[in-house]
Amino acid sequence: MEEKLRIVHQILGSSRKVRDEFLFKCPYCGHHKHKLSVNFAKGYFKCWVCDVRGKNIYRLVRKYGSYNQRQKWLELEGRLDLNEFENIFAEMNDVVEEQVIDLPNEFISLCNKHLPRSSKKPLEYLYERGLTKKDIMYWKIGYCSEGRYAGRVIIPSFNSAGNVNYFISRSYVGHTRKYLNPPAAKDVIFNELYVDWDEPVVLVEGIFDAIVAGYNAIPVLGSTLRETSKLFQAIAINDTPVYIALDADARKKSRQIVESMLKYDIELYQIDTAGCEDVGSMSKNTFSERYNVAQSVDYDTFFLLDEIRRVNV
Repeated sequence: MEEKLRIVHQILGSSRKVRDEFLFKCPYCGHHKHKLSVNFAKGYFKCWVCDVRGKNIYRLVRKYGSYNQRQKWLELEGRLDLNEFENIFAEMNDVVEEQVIDLPNEFISLCNKHLPRSSKKPLEYLYERGLTKKDIMYWKIGYCSEGRYAGRVIIPSFNSAGNVNYFISRSYVGHTRKYLNPPAAKDVIFNELYVDWDEPVVLVEGIFDAIVAGYNAIPVLGSTLRETSKLFQAIAINDTPVYIALDADARKKSRQIVESMLKYDIELYQIDTAGCEDVGSMSKNTFSERYNVAQSVDYDTFFLLDEIRRVNV
């Protein structure tokens, strides 16, 4: 522990010891007092001002430390250098070009200042679902009133270079087929352009779940998120903490994702979605409350809690 404490001192500066914890100045919020509590025995940290927290102190080292400090920490833990994941995953994958597609020719952005009359119904639909103008602007939502996607709102996804790599098409006029998505591969990181891999990501089922979940939420688009998927690999390579908030009836998928991620020592939390059809049916305040009390997940706790939920269903 002494060597790890020395590394954290090098990165964060002086500390005060209170029982089993060391208090540092928080680099996230910059509060002038020592409010970041670090427990080396339990591997846990939490700021009592901005509430940033984690069960892997290496997150602090990785975000604020130097290359040599990161390597020394991994050596002390006997962990694989995260850069090695890239080599492992490269052996799994076929080399393919980054997917880039076009939005429908009839696409009309709802982010424009002046909108045509045809925008009334799609806007009403979105507002009825609880979206705000800010949501529409952030997610670059539009719609089509003509063509193959007529009567559907369009929510585009952008890759890290800012190119469209997928889009969601949802009916706002009562089509029998609610979703009509493009003939393109779903193995994309939805809106990767806006993902901050240094902060926790929230995995949800669909796009309207992601809109409720907000910052750093990524829809898995029905995927089981296997080790060969781009999203899974990006999470592992970046050592990004994950909050899982899949639909309450997606127990099998949740189990598979948890098992796969724990193999790579990914920091996991489970958000309780019980009592709601999905995240998209929650209010943003309700989701935020559940996010703040999400349970840390390891092999033992997850499968015990999962069995309890199964018995109580």
